[in-house]
Amino acid sequence: MGHSSGTAAVPVLLLYNLDPDWLPLEREEVVAEVERLAAALAAAGNPVTLRAVETRELAASLAGVDPDACVVFNWCDGLPGLPHSEAEVARGLETLQFTYTGSPPPVLALSWQKERVKRLLEGAGVPTPPWRLFRSAHGNGWQRFPAIVKPAHEHASRGVGRESVVLDGEELSERVAHVLTQLGQPALVEEFIDGREFHVSVWGNGKLAVLPPAEMDFRALADVRDRLCSYDAKFTPSSRVFAAIELLLPAPLSPAERQQLEAVAVAAYAAVGCRDYARIDVRLKDGVFYVLDVNPNCDLSTDTSTALAASLEGGSFAEFLSQLVALAARRHPRLGAA
Repeated sequence: MGHSSGTAAVPVLLLYNLDPDWLPLEREEVVAEVERLAAALAAAGNPVTLRAVETRELAASLAGVDPDACVVFNWCDGLPGLPHSEAEVARGLETLQFTYTGSPPPVLALSWQKERVKRLLEGAGVPTPPWRLFRSAHGNGWQRFPAIVKPAHEHASRGVGRESVVLDGEELSERVAHVLTQLGQPALVEEFIDGREFHVSVWGNGKLAVLPPAEMDFRALADVRDRLCSYDAKFTPSSRVFAAIELLLPAPLSPAERQQLEAVAVAAYAAVGCRDYARIDVRLKDGVFYVLDVNPNCDLSTDTSTALAASLEGGSFAEFLSQLVALAARRHPRLGAA
């Protein structure tokens, strides 16, 4: 992952969320992580400035910053108090004429519309579990069990727990009703692929590269309902499933399997129109790699599978972040010519 000296010195504005409604501990954790990311970028030769987004007025957060003089490293999940606003941040940056890392607004908006992502994957011939969108809990005729019931318009496993895995029609109807009433949105029902799960980080534009795949190892969990990356498995360190799921990196795969997995991940990245980087979540069953999800704004924190994978194979996470800045810099009206 060597970079040319022409891109190493691109000045970076690291933009991140700092919601006034967060608890002090949450704010402290975010600031600490931002400082780690800034240190990594600086270590790779990029001068770094930090800006927090603490209001819905993005322009106020960026007051006094010259768009011609930097690339924005977009580490924002949205605007404070405005759910599902990742795309709004990117749109605001474009309006203010900033060049930023990551996918453009339509792709960020698309990632909240799971049924649209499924159709794009199917249209591109990318294997994805059989599915149906439910706007009512009844009269469905769904026959594939176990199945998983997800809210169709959420992210980061919100609304996904062990009770999301259903084993018969009665459980399915109950869970669909829960999503419709409690989360106020359609339910996406999929065949539950009870197999090995991989997180594959893809990066680049045109010429794509794939970081070593990570495996989420569920072997310590006997109950099929626990064998998934639920909200608790991701975000609740005290939960049983958080402790039981082991991260294997690089995933133990034969050369042929890895090649097949990478090909599927790259095809999914292209089908959804990802830019700069994304993480593709994939499951293997009966020799088929099925794409579960495409994450164009995946977490780039220093403890994630993406960060850890970037440090393998002779690279470093700092260098990886700097590469993402270099990709964005190519779109910059002034720095692109550097």
